[in-house]
Amino acid sequence: MNPAQEILLLPLPRTLERKNGNCAQTKPIVSIDPSLAKPQGYRLSITPQDIRIRGHDPAGAFYGEQTFKQLSRQFGKNVPCMEIEDWPDFPVRGVVLDISRDKVPTMQTLYALLDELAQMKVNQLQLYTEHTFAYSQHQQVWEHSSPMSTHEVRDLDRYCRKLFIDLVPNQNSFGHMERWLKFDRYKPLAEAPNGFTMPWGMFWDGPFSLCPSDPRSIELLRGLYDELLPNFSSSLFNVCCDETYDVGQGRSKVEAPKCGAARLYVEFLNKVNDLVKSHRRTMMFWGDIILHNPELIGELPRDVIALEWGYEADHPFDKEGRVLHDAGIPFYVCPGTSSWASIAGRSDNAVANLANAAENGLKHGAIGYLITDWGDYGHLQYQPISYVGFAAGAAYSWCFETNKNIPLRDVLNLHVFRDHAGAMAKVAWDLGNVYQTLKLVGNASSLFRVFIPSSASSSGVEDITRASLDAAQNAIDNAMAPIDSVKMDRPDANLVIDEFKNAAAMLKHACRRGRWLLDCQAEDRGALAAELRRVVAEHRCLWLLRNRPGGLPDSCRRMEEYLPQYIAGTPPPTPKPGGMY
Repeated sequence: MNPAQEILLLPLPRTLERKNGNCAQTKPIVSIDPSLAKPQGYRLSITPQDIRIRGHDPAGAFYGEQTFKQLSRQFGKNVPCMEIEDWPDFPVRGVVLDISRDKVPTMQTLYALLDELAQMKVNQLQLYTEHTFAYSQHQQVWEHSSPMSTHEVRDLDRYCRKLFIDLVPNQNSFGHMERWLKFDRYKPLAEAPNGFTMPWGMFWDGPFSLCPSDPRSIELLRGLYDELLPNFSSSLFNVCCDETYDVGQGRSKVEAPKCGAARLYVEFLNKVNDLVKSHRRTMMFWGDIILHNPELIGELPRDVIALEWGYEADHPFDKEGRVLHDAGIPFYVCPGTSSWASIAGRSDNAVANLANAAENGLKHGAIGYLITDWGDYGHLQYQPISYVGFAAGAAYSWCFETNKNIPLRDVLNLHVFRDHAGAMAKVAWDLGNVYQTLKLVGNASSLFRVFIPSSASSSGVEDITRASLDAAQNAIDNAMAPIDSVKMDRPDANLVIDEFKNAAAMLKHACRRGRWLLDCQAEDRGALAAELRRVVAEHRCLWLLRNRPGGLPDSCRRMEEYLPQYIAGTPPPTPKPGGMY
């Protein structure tokens, strides 16, 4: 071993003092010492005589063991002697995984992901749920979605506890209820059953939120909570309640002028909180509506947790965190992986967004940090696309000061991709930055907008040029050039490679489609149709290797929107927006 070899850990510890010599060839001696460090903290002492891990508590001892496992991965039997003193900045460091925008992972996938997150010292998981829990009285809602069952949730909860991860129940309870309200049985509960206008002018054709003034809305939630919550050991519950854009535009329109749509929101949220407290849980909710109406924050109880979310590099975590801190509302900061609506991610934006959240969350006393990973418009990103964001967020939330300049690609190669060739992290990073060659549209890449036309308000031609498409295709080829040289020590190594290859194929097809949109004579329609069919067929195969079949037809339908035009030879259409999600 080179004595000067850099020690690579994910996350990097708070303090590390390297000493002469290598560790004893013995198993670590693990003990608990509550006088040591802080909650979840540990001290790792490696000497030629022995290896000792002392944890402030069982969680701290567990994290000390994860650190030693990572050192053993890097150095084998010759781990250098050192002293590490470590504890986290944020007591809660979690991940929100979207299982409602089409993709519900298999239990095997969830267990494997939990193992990886635990190694990164993540200690909370939420499975974002709209309609993908198998409620016994509501089969019509979930029957085609391959939902999580009661026994699966209980098994997952037990597995999480072994890894010191809190599995927090999650059920959207106000907005984003369109997968319920589209059915005749539930449509009478909708705020705007015939649609409404979004704040940016787009008309949403159909119901979206529960009507806050209808007492049956609360009764529906009461029944859901009674069935859902007993399956979880967590004391928390995320009721979501975000993006209720239609409130005040439909059935509660008469009441809105009297008190305002935001007050209707707060009154309903407080009723939901009463339900949550009846189950002896603490309510969590997405804070967007409240932060847009800060004059009403004072009407919130102080026994809730607001989730301050934002996904761009320059999101105002500083400003919004100050508002919540000054109001005395406990809150988490919630950045994202930037993987959704991108196909291959947005690497630099993800890292900047995740760092911004950690820095300003610490500044204003956030009690938690949640890395969000959404699945908008068909959940086209494959799981490894999100590893950049998971790793960066885990590092920044553990100790921002020591991890803000972490050599991210090196630790990704070593501890996540486990690539002995040291190439896979570069592939992931560079493919995730292909979006920079074109103009960004909202929080979605232009190539994604072209590939999934219903995600855009127009065909997307105004955002692309032939030169930018050529630049994007070159960037894709350059990013993927090292893919065949990787040597990953993972059981799913071949699957990871295939997933990145198909992500690149989607992006390259978007480039060709973009040229066709600019000039319908620029590309051979038959070749476009054949290429799209290959991409979709591979997508189906890859999906089923990690995920359940429910939702797959919808994901593929979004990918195939242009196929009839390719076949018929009709001019490129201006697609009708199919909704945000």
